[in-house]
Order: sequence, then structure tokens, then C-alpha cells
Amino acid sequence: MKFISPKFIRTIAPQLDLLNTIGGGVAQPKLRIDQHPKGVIVRVAMPTVTADSFRVVLNDQRLTVFGEYRHEPDDQLAAPLFVQTLDLPDNLNLARIDAVHEANELRVRIPFLNSTDQQREIDIRHN
Repeated sequence: MKFISPKFIRTIAPQLDLLNTIGGGVAQPKLRIDQHPKGVIVRVAMPTVTADSFRVVLNDQRLTVFGEYRHEPDDQLAAPLFVQTLDLPDNLNLARIDAVHEANELRVRIPFLNSTDQQREIDIRHN
């Protein structure tokens, strides 16, 4: 006697996978910020998370990096895996931010502004 049909299992499996994820079924992210002479690199390592699950959003001087779990890419239901928001200093060139995912790590690179763009002396005219 069968109590559970294969169709029911295929239907419920994505929800169970999502609940497992919400319940702690993935590894914690490792976030690190490295400063280099040309700028900073925000590194997020989550070996169990695919590149398509990461999102990077810039809003004014605020950078939000987050990951989400979706059973299928076009699913409406998503579970947040992590969210990290950083307030960025004024000396970074926000127009040149880029991000790359390689070797199970997301790298968000933000260069410093050119020092001549940051501060300069203004000539005073005499009338």
C-alpha cells in the first residue's frame, strides 16, 4: 500500500529543501575586507553557494552583499542565506566597482579615488 505518490514527492521536495536551508542547512559565509594600494576587496566565501545565488547592490554609500537560495532559478520563493551591509567611505570610486566569482569566492573590488580627485587646492582670483 502506497501512502505517498511520486508526484507528491516531486512537489514537496523544493519546499523541504528550502526549509532545510532556512534551518541551517548551509555553511556560514566568511566575509573579509582586504585593503590594497589601489583599493579594497570585499571577499565573501561560501563554498556551498553558486555564483548565481549572490547579489551585490550599491545604494548611495551603502554596499549590500547577499546570497539567496532558490530551488529553481525562476522560483518566486527564495530564502536568504546571508546579508551583509557595509557603509563605504568617501575615498572609494563607486563608479568603478566590479565583482567576480571564482574559486567559490565572491570578490567585490572597489578602487580608491585618484588622490587628485579627492582634494585639490583652489586658486583664488584677485579682482
